[in-house]
Amino acid sequence: MSYERVRLLQSRIIIGTKQTIKAMKNGDVQEVYIATDADARVTGKVLETANELNIPYIEVESKKELGKACSIDVDASTVAIRAE
Repeated sequence: MSYERVRLLQSRIIIGTKQTIKAMKNGDVQEVYIATDADARVTGKVLETANELNIPYIEVESKKELGKACSIDVDASTVAIRAE
């Protein structure tokens, strides 16, 4: 279901760690998806920021599948859904 939600909300996704953190700090994020198979050095700051700002996050198993759900040809460690 998580990957499907990302697919359905293509127009509202933010891909990548730096962009996700920036959007969270700006108050532009509704929820975050984090791939558990991604390097913790990459995803750790996203988790930390989400917890600090009380932004819900969903863990998914595969960064490869998360990238596919975003319609990109590379893996995606983190993806944010922009608030409406």
